[in-house]
Amino acid sequence: MNKHISLSFGTDAPLIEVITTTRAMRRLEPEPVPRALLEELVRSATYGPSAGNNLTYQADHFDRTPALIIACYESRGPILRMCHTFGRQLIALRTLGTRHTLTMLRNLRRSMMVGEAASIYPGVQNLLLTARALGLAASMTTWHTMFEREVEAALGIPRHVKIYAIIPVGRPAGNFGPVTRRPLADAIHWQHW
Repeated sequence: MNKHISLSFGTDAPLIEVITTTRAMRRLEPEPVPRALLEELVRSATYGPSAGNNLTYQADHFDRTPALIIACYESRGPILRMCHTFGRQLIALRTLGTRHTLTMLRNLRRSMMVGEAASIYPGVQNLLLTARALGLAASMTTWHTMFEREVEAALGIPRHVKIYAIIPVGRPAGNFGPVTRRPLADAIHWQHW
């Protein structure tokens, strides 16, 4: 039996309440979301901590339900910065020595991929929390990775821009409420696994 729970909404809603009542809301009402609210979601996302501020967002289908917000990473910025600092990087590599430089270069691709994702997902979390505070349903999806090139082509996203998440947004068909999670003792490991 569900009890009616009084929740706070709006930009001044208590943060911990918003966090503990934000769930992946996948059922949406067939009502478009006003453009101003979508802009507010993206504005909040841009405040997520990131390395290099290379995040871009594309709002698509904003006149339909669901509106789609595409969380992307534009790779040209970091590459250009690396080119401008190439001399300093060479000095650092010489300091590391051959063995450590080769180890670093072997892991460079993975490091860049993890770094890109680490820059994107805090912004996505800001977006989801803001959606909840504004009473909007949203959920982060990564289903696009199964056919990424086709999604990029359909949305007109250039090849140098990588999609990390697609967030459908709309009016909720369900209710917000306390989210059930496993006990903290089952989720945290102190000093060893």
